[in-house]
Formats: sequence, structure tokens, C-alpha cells
Amino acid sequence: MYKIISDGSCDMPKKLAEKRNITIVPFYVTKDEKTYLKEGVEITKTEFYQWMVDNPAKYPRSSTPSAQDFLDAFAAACEAGEDVLCICITKKFSSSFDVATAAKLMIEDTYPDRRIEIINSGMDTVLQALFTLEAAKMRDKGYSLDECLAGLERIKPSGRIFFTVGSIGYLAHGGRIGKLVGLADSILKIRPIITLKEGEIFPSGISRARNKSLEQVEKLITKYVSENFKSADEYEIVVGYGHDLAEALEFRRAVEALLLKLGHEKHLECFHIGAVICVHTGPYPLGVGIIRKA
Repeated sequence: MYKIISDGSCDMPKKLAEKRNITIVPFYVTKDEKTYLKEGVEITKTEFYQWMVDNPAKYPRSSTPSAQDFLDAFAAACEAGEDVLCICITKKFSSSFDVATAAKLMIEDTYPDRRIEIINSGMDTVLQALFTLEAAKMRDKGYSLDECLAGLERIKPSGRIFFTVGSIGYLAHGGRIGKLVGLADSILKIRPIITLKEGEIFPSGISRARNKSLEQVEKLITKYVSENFKSADEYEIVVGYGHDLAEALEFRRAVEALLLKLGHEKHLECFHIGAVICVHTGPYPLGVGIIRKA
């Protein structure tokens, strides 16, 4: 048996993580760069989003879990006689993988009979959650740790996030624009449409209106699904949203209708995107994560 652990970037609902026997190691967030709060423990996502909405001129920051945080999670599993599979946010966005690796080096001599595997998922937020859930499904069906690792490697290239944001300002301030830098200027109030794949973000369009940007996201979803999956049974898909749940529910209905036109009947869950991502996107990210089933 092995314990599945993920860092808090995965934005998996707490009850779902508990149900699937997944340990989440939270990130930290700060409003003033002085006091860091553990997300989901010392501050909720809802509280943090409301603060962002109330303070639009301020740019909060996030910080990775500490080596001690990972060490505590690893030790708990090892003490229970379990090996460890730890799934971390893409290395291109965070040092979480490196911190988890450092924790592994600190603890492995204490538990020489236990195995600790750490994965750079190449993903984040709701896509990382789907990836982690696929690992849990394989474990619960009796796959060995090596078989689970191989299954995750097979599906990793299929992972995508298609999303838009309220404005480009947070992406610019946080240095997450990358290839988007020449795409738009915040003065124009342009909303970028973004694809995440292979651990980094790519521009997929622009729009000045929120409804138009969401329509472009829907087109990207339809195109990707129709070109890569023959049936609804081949993939998992989930909506990721920020401050506006009502908008997310409306968007979910639209995506479900689009998938139904392809002959894919799906009920989509809505996962609340956390502080790790929203400090770079602002309070209004909205889109989907999608990945092939293992």
C-alpha cells in the first residue's frame, strides 16, 4: 500500500481528498509579505477571494509548503507502514518539487524500508487534482506503485487547462505571462484565453468581453475533445472557478451542453481554484481541466 500526497496547488475539495485517502500539503499565502497563512487551515479560499475583490490594487503572494510540512506528511505515511507517492505542481511555476525532494532526503534514512516517489506533474490547480485522483483510482484498484507511476506517465501528455481571467494585470505583475507578454496590454482591458500544457502556459486568443472569452474557451474544449476522445468514458473533466460560483455554474451548463452535442454525456464538478493560482490570475479565473483516464 502507498499513500498519495499532493501539494495544495491541486485545489482538490477537502472532503473529496479525505474520501479518496489523499493527503494535501497546503501552500501559504500572504497579503502583506510579512504574515504567511496556511491556505485552507488559517484562511479559507472564500475569505481570500473576498479580500482580493475588496483590495483590487494590492497583489498578494503565495509560498510553497516548507520542507517540514512535507516531512511531516511523509513521516505519517511511513510510520503507518506505507510507501509514498507525492505529486507536485509543475516545476516551471513553483519550487514545491524541489522542497519535497529535500524533505525526502531528510527522512529516507529514518525509514530505509519505505519508498518515497516524488513526481513533477507538469500541472497545477484542477488539472493536478484530476491527475492525483487518477493515481488514487489506480492505487485503490490494486495497481502497484510502479504500475501507478507508469500509468501517470502515459496520461500526463493529455492534460490540458483551457481558461480565461478577468484581466491581464495579475499575470503581468506575477511574471506568469511568458509567451503572453506581447499578446495584450492591460490598458486595453483585454482578456487572454490561455492553454496550459506540458507545464507551461500558451496564448490561445484574446477578447475584450468576458462572454466572448468564455465562448473561445468553449471552442477550445470542443476542439480538443473531438480530436482526442471517442467517448465520454475516456477522459475526466472538471470546471475550475474563482470568486464567482454563479458564473461557474452557468459555464458548466454550457460546457456540458457542448459535450452532449459530441455524444459525450458528462456531469462536471466545479472545483474552487485556490490562492496558489489566483495570486497570478486575479479573482476571476474560469475554465476547465481535462485529462485522459489512466
